[in-house]
Amino acid sequence: MYLVTGATGNVGSEVVRALRAGGYPVRAVLRDARAAAGLPAGTEHVIGDLDDAATLVPAVEGVQGIFLLPGYTGNAELLAAAVGAEVPRLVQLSGGSAGSRDLTNAVTAMMAQAEDLATASGLSWTILRPASFMSNTFRWLPQLRAGDELRLPFAHVPTAVIDPADIGAAAAAALTSDEHAGRTYTLSGPESLTPADQIAILAEELARPLSVIALTDEETYADYLTQMPKAYADAFMDFYSRGSLDESAVLSTVTDLTGRAPANYRDWIRAHKADLEA
Repeated sequence: MYLVTGATGNVGSEVVRALRAGGYPVRAVLRDARAAAGLPAGTEHVIGDLDDAATLVPAVEGVQGIFLLPGYTGNAELLAAAVGAEVPRLVQLSGGSAGSRDLTNAVTAMMAQAEDLATASGLSWTILRPASFMSNTFRWLPQLRAGDELRLPFAHVPTAVIDPADIGAAAAAALTSDEHAGRTYTLSGPESLTPADQIAILAEELARPLSVIALTDEETYADYLTQMPKAYADAFMDFYSRGSLDESAVLSTVTDLTGRAPANYRDWIRAHKADLEA
């Protein structure tokens, strides 16, 4: 049995799918029981909240591995319970900036804390640091529905964006083998693309004359402040305006872990075309 937190999210849902496709039993953590209808057949579920570890402590009994999201107040208590239950493996989701250990950056600090909890937990851990997700494309849906002109932040910053399904497959590989104990893996997609590059591919696949207006840093920051706390807005400006985070490298890690090449962005669009045209 494998416990997957964030089981309906971008990555957690793909971890569940990968494990179930491999025939492994899964205990999915949900906040809302209604979400169970979207789980793969045969998936067990529990209702819990990572900000309230008491709701999840019983769920660690009898599991062989835990896939854990970062940034929740109950993570330390959940890991302690996992040690007590003699859970063999932990896969901790993190991010590429964690390696810098720049604790003045709020996102980096959150990821670094998650990694520190994992490595100090006493569990056999593996850390995954994926690049930005291809599924972030869904953030453009309101603009796509409004017209063919998209206003984008950091339109010319290249990133080797990754399909969350490939993160899920990598996590499943690490959860089900002792081979990856004590390892930290940086994951990427197969090509480095700017947001403008992504829109060009999206335009071809949707057969629409999409165009990009690159927001200035000032416009981007003002927009971010309407969407998130200032500390996180500052963090993203640090990453992509001041260049403290470089996610442009194309790595072989997904293939090394899973035995197959990661999906490219065009593949991802084709797999999600109905949602992008909705």
